Amino acid sequence: MRGERPILVGKSALVVVDIQRGGALPSSVSGIPLMDGYEELVGQAERIVAGAREAGIPVIFFQEAHRSNGVDFGRELDGAEGVHYLEGDEGTELWPTLRPGDGDYFIVKRRYSCFFGTELDILLRGLRVTTLVLIGGLTDVCVHYTFADAHQHDYHVRVVEDCVIGSNEARHRASLDAMEYLQRGARRSAAEILEAFGTRRRSGSTEKTGVA
Repeated sequence: MRGERPILVGKSALVVVDIQRGGALPSSVSGIPLMDGYEELVGQAERIVAGAREAGIPVIFFQEAHRSNGVDFGRELDGAEGVHYLEGDEGTELWPTLRPGDGDYFIVKRRYSCFFGTELDILLRGLRVTTLVLIGGLTDVCVHYTFADAHQHDYHVRVVEDCVIGSNEARHRASLDAMEYLQRGARRSAAEILEAFGTRRRSGSTEKTGVA
């Protein structure tokens, strides 16, 4: 079933979800439980971002950040997460090697989904994007909720299963399974995504302009 569905349908965008300095900190400091493998995630993300840029595919960086007085946390602290990603904290900064460059886009979000209370849908429609490729974290929180919202906005969505990281292994795997349930062929490897980006590059397709 999976092989019958193209990886990239129409114009695409890479969404880099919350790859921030806090991911390398102990959960007792960052406030967020995290499975092992953050360094591997960063390395994989660097390759995918480079591949997207080479192919002329828009790259959209997201940063979760909260006001220091906590007014915009809402119900985020009702579960397993502690206070996290406060404005001005070092852990809130984007990872040094994964920051927007010329031609990239950057959006701050207050909640989990990249769609909730942000300009993402406006930007995607301006770019005439139909397929989103998601990397980053957490698989079971921000990536999953962004995937679900993208699905309900009628985008094709691909999650790079070896370039996302969850709060623990079980929730990571369960969320990947849930995303595949919504869209068959959603789960893709970094190798598959990089090959698809390379095909776009070789074809000479230009995606950043938003012009049909």
